[in-house]
Amino acid sequence: PRSCLALCVCSEPARTVKCVNGNLTAVPPDLPPYVRTLFITGNPLAALPAAAFSDQRLPDLGALNLSANHLRQVEDDAFASLPALRQLDLSGNPLASLSPLAFGEAGSPLEELALRGSLRDHGVLRNLTALLQSGVLRNLSRLELADNGLLLLPASMFAALPALRHLDLGNNSLVSLRNVSFQGLGQLQSLDLSGNSLSVLRNGTLAQFRSLPVLRRIGLAHNTWVCDCAIEDLVAWLKESDQVEGKEALTCAYPDKMLGKALLKIDSSDLDCSTPVDLPSQLQTSYVFLGIVLALIGAIFLLVLYLNRKGIKKWMHNIRDACRDHMEGYHYRYEINADPRLTNLSSNSDV
Repeated sequence: PRSCLALCVCSEPARTVKCVNGNLTAVPPDLPPYVRTLFITGNPLAALPAAAFSDQRLPDLGALNLSANHLRQVEDDAFASLPALRQLDLSGNPLASLSPLAFGEAGSPLEELALRGSLRDHGVLRNLTALLQSGVLRNLSRLELADNGLLLLPASMFAALPALRHLDLGNNSLVSLRNVSFQGLGQLQSLDLSGNSLSVLRNGTLAQFRSLPVLRRIGLAHNTWVCDCAIEDLVAWLKESDQVEGKEALTCAYPDKMLGKALLKIDSSDLDCSTPVDLPSQLQTSYVFLGIVLALIGAIFLLVLYLNRKGIKKWMHNIRDACRDHMEGYHYRYEINADPRLTNLSSNSDV
């Protein structure tokens, strides 16, 4: 690659370098050591190898923007040689591989990570989960995962992020949070779930929200809420909670008769719910009742057999004698048919 001065705009007073739309295929090799903020955006940069920054001395680089390039691969130790890195933006890249060791093994000072529109490949989501679970990013306070078309999240994806304060999951396609754990996020202040495909939030998820001590901003707008009996717990929580932003604007998407109705104005009569039935208990009761009925029928049958044992024995003897007579008739006819003399004799007798 050509020099930084030829491809980038370098400002020592601002301690900033901007390499924008410069047709870079690799990180410039001669970045000035004073740089604190580095923009490398809009370039055909396809990969970040392990030595992407290791050959340069950048002790003060705190903010690195690599958005809107063509990055597909981030290799081991790609950012490990940046001791002051606090902010990293990888948004708008078609990532296919993100190494769980991209920040090394010793831990990273990174506080903000943006991956908007960069996780369309399912394998990258697994890579990211492994990275977050490794504990290397324990200082992370902001994580942006919006605009990625995510349907479901790994259950313990955020378990090793104790410092996380802001989590953006907006504008995805999330259909459920049932298996997602937010436990351990004691510092979480804001959670954006707007623009997804959530139809209901179950009691387990609501209980997690209640248990987070400083969570004060939850975005739930533009989801496809299904207003049937299953939404009663969510409605009750919305009415008592002050955590949800703009909760007055949340409306039903289904069924048609509830379309556009505000969730906060729903009551039990609108949902036409009867007394809730515990289906597993109901099935268990039915099985017990069926077992009792079958046991009674079996006992009655055995009792009838016992009381009529003599008649049954006589009946069985009669059947045996009838079968024996029948078989003897077949045997007699067989012997006649098998002996020509008896056959002729039988014919003459008939004549």
